[in-house]
Amino acid sequence: MLTIGEFSQLTHLSVRTLRRYHEATLLEPAVVDEATGYRYYGVDQIPTAQVINRLRELDVPLNDVRRILRTPDPEVRATLVADHLQRLEDELDRTRTAVVSLRRLLRPDPAPIDVELRAEPARTVAAVEGVVGHHDVASWFAGATAELEAAVGAAASGPLGGTYDNALFQKERGHALLYLPTAAPPRTGRVHPADLPSAELAVTIHVGEHDGVEVTYGELGAWVVENAMSVAGPVRERYLVGPRDTPDPAAWRTEIGWPVFRVG
Repeated sequence: MLTIGEFSQLTHLSVRTLRRYHEATLLEPAVVDEATGYRYYGVDQIPTAQVINRLRELDVPLNDVRRILRTPDPEVRATLVADHLQRLEDELDRTRTAVVSLRRLLRPDPAPIDVELRAEPARTVAAVEGVVGHHDVASWFAGATAELEAAVGAAASGPLGGTYDNALFQKERGHALLYLPTAAPPRTGRVHPADLPSAELAVTIHVGEHDGVEVTYGELGAWVVENAMSVAGPVRERYLVGPRDTPDPAAWRTEIGWPVFRVG
């Protein structure tokens, strides 16, 4: 038996941490003296303590650590760890994107964006649409994209595009429509023909991952205001180059079309 102090030295876990793990039934002492309350640990508990230490260094929540330790199936344990690592990688990706956006925003003299005024004619496209919550857009987008590509396939006559009502940004819930242009829009599942009305657009290109697109939106909006243009209708996006075209985020290109009309 090892005293809690000796066990602390061997595992590099503080006495306070060991007591907390005991209270959380995560790492219970082999023996607790009923008279003194002293905790004693077995040598065979050292590897378990080291595993817990590593998992906590990876910010695995205590409940998940407990599940990993109590699961006898090594494949299940591996899956639990892999799921947490994926969450860490996703969080790291979000952090990197935020850093890129901040650097772009904090540049003392940001480069002006290129904006084109374009008249888009009315057309009929293959579409999936619905009312979507702001936090559900990514999953909705993935499902709608898969359905459109399966229904239209090689008959697509242009890149994937979408229209997004102002309410989606202002109230975090609004109408979204994802589409593929094609000569004969099919009707299957959620995919159906939809009419895109004609529109005058102020158009620019966002370069890189879509997570940082709000910076380009802000720059385009500022251009619209400075050039005496007024917003009229849902914003449009076209995904000219994306993850399906290249794994390199630096090569991705999203076209943003802001509906406008001249004032005066």
